[in-house]
Amino acid sequence: MTTRHCLNAVLALTLSVVLAACGGGNASGGKGLFGLGGGRAASVDSRAANEAQTAALAHAAGTDKPRSTIWDIFRKQDDPNTVVKVNKYIWNASLDVLNFLPIESVDPFTGVIVTGYGVPPGGGRAYRATIFVQDPALDARALKLAMQTKGGGTVAPETVRAVEDAILSRARQLRIADSKL
Repeated sequence: MTTRHCLNAVLALTLSVVLAACGGGNASGGKGLFGLGGGRAASVDSRAANEAQTAALAHAAGTDKPRSTIWDIFRKQDDPNTVVKVNKYIWNASLDVLNFLPIESVDPFTGVIVTGYGVPPGGGRAYRATIFVQDPALDARALKLAMQTKGGGTVAPETVRAVEDAILSRARQLRIADSKL
């Protein structure tokens, strides 16, 4: 199909959409957009013409897949079988290692665990942590940990690294125990 034929098809479809919206293509005899009535038949005709126009534009652009529109935001596209993209071993290991901290919020779909302040066993300083598990792989890059002391103090990088290592070691232990089942 040449460019001229594509443009003619797009113009014809645009004209049919305009006529359907104005009531010119309404088979029920009612008035369309600018008059009273018109109702369901006009809206069905204009919707079909709009879909045909989208398909023609996609074909003219060289893609047979229609482009998305602003109205795609309002269509329900959520899959009820959503897969969580969080490594379960790192997630459970984080909860195990930091079990002395009270949980404030947990979101397994984004991989975020936020804790309140708590004192570790044998320690004297209160800490809080935010854990972000960002990848389904059992990998050190999948774990991000931020810690803070009470009063807004910073935690030494060595302490944060030691807690990360403890979480990753526990995650590996959980993985090995799971594979023996």
